[in-house]
Amino acid sequence: MDNRGPILIELDATEAPADVAAAPEVDAPEGAAMQAALGSMARKRGAGPGSWALAAGGALVSLAVSVAAWDFAARLIERAPVLGWLAAVLAGVLALALVLWAGKEALGYARVSRLDRLRARASAALVSGDLTEARAVAARVAGLYGAEDRTLEALDAEAVIEGAEAHLLIGLDARVEIEIQTAARAVALATAIIPLAFADVAAALSANLRMIRRIAEIYGGRPGAFGNWRLARSVAVHLMATGLVAVTDDVIHSVAGGGLLSKLSRRFGEGVVNGALTARVGLAAMELCRPLPFRMGRKPGVSAVTATALKGLFDRG
Repeated sequence: MDNRGPILIELDATEAPADVAAAPEVDAPEGAAMQAALGSMARKRGAGPGSWALAAGGALVSLAVSVAAWDFAARLIERAPVLGWLAAVLAGVLALALVLWAGKEALGYARVSRLDRLRARASAALVSGDLTEARAVAARVAGLYGAEDRTLEALDAEAVIEGAEAHLLIGLDARVEIEIQTAARAVALATAIIPLAFADVAAALSANLRMIRRIAEIYGGRPGAFGNWRLARSVAVHLMATGLVAVTDDVIHSVAGGGLLSKLSRRFGEGVVNGALTARVGLAAMELCRPLPFRMGRKPGVSAVTATALKGLFDRG
């Protein structure tokens, strides 16, 4: 006779529940994805023989493609004039598009450089107390945003720069801070849910480049692809030169509830660190793209931006 039925398993009533705090320590999160992304942004090809070889090879390939296209169009004109001239027109359109694209890249780079020059002029005017130069900078910044210059009645350089900052940049700073929080949240979430090492690096790099572009656009830079990469490299070099590529314990504690971070989930910890590093990149880009130095405006802190960005994304344990 088959006596099948429910099985009762008795548990030891004295067995204590699992203690998360007693779990063994795992390696502390280091933000590997963001470290790799920052290394990629900071890397610069040297001007040695390798670069010359690449440039010469690229020029040779371009010349060969151009000659082949010309020969193709010429032979096609002899065999089928209509198709040949159509090919010639398409080649001309392609060449024009490349020229326009190159001009757009150059214009975008010039716009980003203009922001840097304005900030340098404003800093110099504040140091020297040059009222005329301060008014000229304020007028240029107002013209950059199509706004009215409201600093004409100010009687010293500091009042002129601070007045222009309060009138023109405080609102833009708030928009930039939102962009930084959005990017930090996206990188933290991607790190936490993507198990592949190179995939989370690619996600972090993409989110940071997009964030830097948006920050430059908000401040009036609008860089092209090459200009955006050059700006990203400047940000990465600035962070590495100032030793700000590491996240301190107070940042992690303010976001993730202290020492339980490394016990609950390594991916969770990596997400928090990568999010904090993204916030640090965004704040560096904010400082480099802002046309005026921080005076009246409040310079955001990494801990506050990271905590706001990741609030509700991860449970604090």
